[in-house]
Amino acid sequence: MPTRPTRRSLLRTALAAGGAVLLSGAKPARPGPAPPGALTSGESGRVAAVLSADTLDLESGLRVRLAGIQTPAPARDGAPAWPLATEAMAEVAEICLGRTVTLQYAEDRRDRWQRALAHVVTEEGTWLQGHLLQRGFARVYTWPRTSTGARTLLDLERTARANRRGIWAERFYRVRNPAETWGDLDSWQIVEGRVVEAALVRGTAYLNFGLDWRDDFTFRAESDARRAFKKAGIELTDLTGLRVRGRGWVYPTNGPMIDLTHPAQLEVLED
Repeated sequence: MPTRPTRRSLLRTALAAGGAVLLSGAKPARPGPAPPGALTSGESGRVAAVLSADTLDLESGLRVRLAGIQTPAPARDGAPAWPLATEAMAEVAEICLGRTVTLQYAEDRRDRWQRALAHVVTEEGTWLQGHLLQRGFARVYTWPRTSTGARTLLDLERTARANRRGIWAERFYRVRNPAETWGDLDSWQIVEGRVVEAALVRGTAYLNFGLDWRDDFTFRAESDARRAFKKAGIELTDLTGLRVRGRGWVYPTNGPMIDLTHPAQLEVLED
C-alpha cells in the first residue's frame, strides 16, 4: 500500500529538483532557544521564497542572509551540494515559508550585495539560527561585526555536535586536526588541536601546531585582532600547550593558516 506523502517529503522532492521553494502555509515550529538579547529589532515581513537554508526572500523584495551561521550549501556553479543541504533547506521552508518573520541585527545590517545580515525570528517566536544549530543543520560562522551572541551560538553547536545531530554525523563536517588541513585549503573549517608554540612577531600573534612553521598549521592574529582577543580576556601568547578550537577559511601561507579576526573564532578548551 503506497504511503501518503507528507509536507516534508513534498518539500524535499521540490528541493531536489533545484531552485527556490515558493510555497505557503509553513508549519510553525516550537520556539526553542531564545535569540541573544543584545540584538536590535528591524524589519518584519512575510517569507516569499527560500533560496537555501541560510538565504530567504521577503515579499518586500529584501533578501536575507542568516547572520552568525553557515548551513549546508546547495549545488552551485557546477559544485555538488554539501551533505544534508536538501534536508536543511526543507527544515527552513517548513518553519518560515509563507509566514511573517522579524529581523534582528548585530552591528552590520547589510553585506556588500545589500542582503540583510540578520537573525530571523518567526511570529511564533522561533529563532531560526538557534533552531538550525540545535537540530544540527548549521555551524557557527561569524565576522567581527556579526558576532553578537556568539557564546549562545557556540553552546548550541557544541551540544548538537556532542550528540551527533544532523551534519555532525557526516564526515564532511568533522572537526579537523591540524595535521590534515593541507587537504582543506580554500575551504572554511573548524580545527582543533594543542598549541605547540604561541609566538609574537612584530605585533602579530601566531599559534603554531607543529615545530616547522613553514609547513605546519597555524592560527594568525594581526595586531588589531590580537588586541580584541586581549580585551575579551584571551592573551594569545599565553596559549602554548593549551588545546584550542578555531574556525575560519584555510589558506596556504607557508603551511595551512586561518586568520583570526575576532574572539568568537577561537575557543580555549579544558583538557
